[in-house]
Amino acid sequence: MRRALARAWIATVAACLLAAPSHAGRIDRLASEIGFTLTTRWGQTLRGRFPEYSGELRDLPDGRRQVRLWLSAADVRIVGNARYTRLTRGSGFFDAAQYPRVTFVSEPYDEALLHDGGPLVGTLVIRDVQRRETFTVLPAECPRPGRDCDVVATGVIDRADYGMDRWNVALAPEVRFQLRIRIRGGDA
Repeated sequence: MRRALARAWIATVAACLLAAPSHAGRIDRLASEIGFTLTTRWGQTLRGRFPEYSGELRDLPDGRRQVRLWLSAADVRIVGNARYTRLTRGSGFFDAAQYPRVTFVSEPYDEALLHDGGPLVGTLVIRDVQRRETFTVLPAECPRPGRDCDVVATGVIDRADYGMDRWNVALAPEVRFQLRIRIRGGDA
């Protein structure tokens, strides 16, 4: 009886390990950049950066892939402007004290997306608000995107959808994300 239970347990663990997504690589923080732009009502463009983040690319059992990103709202910066940096970390925007992370988990996608470009759909979470968003991946400029060249993606969200609706007089509603990603590790 014990042997049968042990075999069943081993078979269950092995099945779970085989079904679990494998790790294809981590985002290379030294070679990647994740940022955003805001536009003031006076036409000034504010460039924001997430200097602290992590992420991974996973191979799924069905042959597709998935990307997961974790961005530190507590470390977000507006380039060259300490005042706007404080405002974007503050309660009217990211509210980093209350919600220190921004996350994105893509839906599974085919590897061809990284070569050919196209829509990358996933769940974006800002201030504990989850929304389905679509980013656009640009066509690759090399045979091994993420390894030999950047994977470039852009996307636009409405900040009010995430409760970032202060300063409507000063800021346009759109937040434009830009990602330039390189992968290290794994075999992707």
